[in-house]
Amino acid sequence: MGVLEDFAGWVVYDILHMTQGEPLTEALNFFIYDTLKIFILLLVITFVVGVIRTFITPKKIRDFLAHRKYGTGNALAALMGIPTPFCTCSVIPLFIGFIQAGVPLGITFSFLISSPVINEVAVVMLLGLVGWEITALYIGIGFVIAVVTGYVLGKLGLEDQIEDFVYEVKSKNTSKNEEMTWKERIKIGWEESRIITQQVAPYIIIGIAVGGLIHGYVPEDFFLHYAGPGNPFAVPVAVLIGIPLYSNAAGTIPIVQALMAKGMAVGTALVLMMSITALSFPQLLILRKVVKTRLLAILVAILAISFIITGYVFNFLIR
Repeated sequence: MGVLEDFAGWVVYDILHMTQGEPLTEALNFFIYDTLKIFILLLVITFVVGVIRTFITPKKIRDFLAHRKYGTGNALAALMGIPTPFCTCSVIPLFIGFIQAGVPLGITFSFLISSPVINEVAVVMLLGLVGWEITALYIGIGFVIAVVTGYVLGKLGLEDQIEDFVYEVKSKNTSKNEEMTWKERIKIGWEESRIITQQVAPYIIIGIAVGGLIHGYVPEDFFLHYAGPGNPFAVPVAVLIGIPLYSNAAGTIPIVQALMAKGMAVGTALVLMMSITALSFPQLLILRKVVKTRLLAILVAILAISFIITGYVFNFLIR
């Protein structure tokens, strides 16, 4: 990515003649470089995943997971959730389709947790912004949390907490399995890459802009003091802050990167991002339409506790 760094520097220093070391200069340099890098990675990787996804239809996923046993089924569901991101509005049809297909409740939740928390957009942006080590760490954390949370929910026997109408809705017939040529798959992959990039572009731009301002203007020791490893309350506060915020990985990751660069502990930053993507109010309100309050409260409690434990563990290990 040295070419992109040189380009950002050329724009800031040679074209705009800005002074090196000034807060606005550093913020703009951060914004130009990260924006170019993320959009290039995003277009390439979402295209590849889009082509792969033509081989994996929702019906195939449901049939594969139906009647699986807990444990193995949770791990498989979490793995299959990674390349199949969904927006908040897709929670209800996905949930209904899985339950009607016979996918156990806990395995369904392993998929629904994994899909928004770990998806190709999150992986691409993390890889481009913070490197493969933290990206691998984030994927591992998200996978374990999705598996464990789904397993616990399944073993609690909460099937009576599903709203009755879920079993009454008639799903569309998706049994038709059309064979596609490679030309058609490539066309679909490109179209999906274009649509996903367009959908997340505002979040990326806003997130990188906020990250740039933090990078340029926030003092080096600000977050180290309030949200560094030495503050015992930083992790639960980060989880609580994330719940009312509404964003996706595209808007959250650039901000998290800037926070870590300014001294926020890695574990605190990661759980802030997970809280925003998995526990946002809009997603919980929509999910409430298909599950009862008790199940929703248990889900939130398990996820919040998991995030807090994760944050403390990684803040202890990574100093």
